[in-house]
Amino acid sequence: MGKQYLELKVLTENQLSAVVELDQRCLGGLWTKEGYQREIDSPNSDLIIWKQEIGDREQNLEEFQFPKIELNHGVNSGDKLIGIGCLWAILEEAHITILAIDPDYQGKGLGQALLFQLLVSAWKRKLERATLEVKVSNQPAINLYRKFGFKPAGIRKKYYQDTGEDALILWRGDLHHPHFPQVLHQWYQEICLKLTQ
Repeated sequence: MGKQYLELKVLTENQLSAVVELDQRCLGGLWTKEGYQREIDSPNSDLIIWKQEIGDREQNLEEFQFPKIELNHGVNSGDKLIGIGCLWAILEEAHITILAIDPDYQGKGLGQALLFQLLVSAWKRKLERATLEVKVSNQPAINLYRKFGFKPAGIRKKYYQDTGEDALILWRGDLHHPHFPQVLHQWYQEICLKLTQ
């Protein structure tokens, strides 16, 4: 058996059951299998996953390929999803609808890499800005988004049905400013450093 490693890939149909399991663990069942299928089928959605695999690495996301992340512990065998990110392209805006990392793998830079890859997708789609909602109490997530230049733009009252909690609306512009590719390269180097530590 080969070594286990993590790889960023585009979600495919044969991973629907695994992504619903991850959704249950991280988000309490936000979307169903049918919901994820609709996202895969939509030309306006990008769904990116962190996938745990065994064996030789495949190249999938051409630009900004992250270094191979080997897993030394045998917690799980391959083909497990440990992260999911989704954006909707609406007019000139990337609406980030999901960003979740399995609780066992948090704090290792994987969420940063996933958010980065969504912003790369938005940039490739020539979108001008990105927006998202986050629970007002989710300080680690808010700190992550601020690190990537997101700023508060308002509050959605009682947005989260499960808790009745308010959502903080965050956004960042300038995705098509001439300097944005330099910003991407700087983030990429920082994330690579974090992932290899």
